Amino acid sequence: MDAEKIAQLQAFVQMCRADPGVLHDPKLQFFKSWMESMGANIPPASPSQSGTSQDSPPPMGSASKPAPPPEPEPESEESEESDLDIDMEGVIEGDSDPPPDMGDDSIEVTEEMMDQSDDKRGEAQAAMNEGEKEKAIELWTEAIRLNPQSAPLFAKRASCFLRMSKPNAAIHDCDRAIQLNPDSAAGYKWRGKAHKLLGHWEESARDLATAQKIDYDDDTYLLLKEVQPKAHKIQEHRRKKERKQEEKELRARKKRVQKAKEAQDKAKREQEERERQGPSAGFGGGFPGGFPGGFPGFPGAGGAAGGMPGGMPGGMPGGMPGGMPGGMPGGMPGGMPGMPGGMPGGMPDINKIMSDPEIMAAFQDPEVLAAFQDVSQHPENLAKYQSNPKIANLIAKMSTKFGGGPGGGPGGPPGGPPMGDDPPAPEPPVDDGLD
Repeated sequence: MDAEKIAQLQAFVQMCRADPGVLHDPKLQFFKSWMESMGANIPPASPSQSGTSQDSPPPMGSASKPAPPPEPEPESEESEESDLDIDMEGVIEGDSDPPPDMGDDSIEVTEEMMDQSDDKRGEAQAAMNEGEKEKAIELWTEAIRLNPQSAPLFAKRASCFLRMSKPNAAIHDCDRAIQLNPDSAAGYKWRGKAHKLLGHWEESARDLATAQKIDYDDDTYLLLKEVQPKAHKIQEHRRKKERKQEEKELRARKKRVQKAKEAQDKAKREQEERERQGPSAGFGGGFPGGFPGGFPGFPGAGGAAGGMPGGMPGGMPGGMPGGMPGGMPGGMPGGMPGMPGGMPGGMPDINKIMSDPEIMAAFQDPEVLAAFQDVSQHPENLAKYQSNPKIANLIAKMSTKFGGGPGGGPGGPPGGPPMGDDPPAPEPPVDDGLD
């Protein structure tokens, strides 16, 4: 797009911010529909706006300040039962009695014990038919003690527990019956009824359906037909909740990825900006106050032995481009001791030295910078950095920049005039009359 069209688009967006009612103009219906499809929340038209013509929107500068972008609507924390409405009629609170006597399944059951168990079973059934439930439970228990390996005995006692509204005790007996005989249709049937009394719709539907597969029964079919819709409703609610959770996690993951991408793009732009500026960017902010104690000497490379005593108070004049502001007021007290190998051509240009990309990159390393600051304040600590290749390589690099060669005789003593003073004027020649 050319610059003029972009400017027109910016003006239109600004106008929409100032007066969102313009989006209700029938001519802009296509744009409004597109924004809504992207998830935008467009405020409804106010009564005053609905009575005015949308063909003449207010001028661009009429709004005192643009309306802030709409905040995203917070996600409502939906409870597990918020949209789950199930008829709980007939559901009772579970019993809390101790588990019934299950007998000793390690005993060896004899024929005589089995016959006695069958007798107790008949008496228990008769008592239950007469409505004597407690007596029936006692008789069922005696029968179980005599034959604890009989699955039908546990299923029968479970049915009696259900008549006494003790679904938990019934479930306990049914579990044992199914353990003894996995094809016990009665065990699944009574356990399904017990779960129904407790409102465990999914468990009830599962047990009743299993009982029907093993042995079809009309009564079980009617119970299953009553329970299954409730179980399906719970399952659908769970699936819906899981989908919402997955969508929430997906949005959070996309948000994290977007933030990481923005941070990466920002770092890339900053790196490109630094590369575009090149060496002229210097050390941002410079070395305030200069290198205290002076630059350390560069032994074996012809540098200034012992460094620059007294340091560079106040920094280097004018600072480096982007670094070392503050100048060198007062010069270098005490002068500069001799420099083995000398500095041909005088003092090198510090700006050129510190603008070297390799030297600049080295000083970006916190370890290198800390080492030079340490040596600047305590020159005797230089020896402990000789084994560090990063420090040794940087010293050698800077030594070559100072122009000194290896070897060289010792320099003169300290005590020269402070930098910045004019040198003494030469004496006038003496006319000896020979010419």
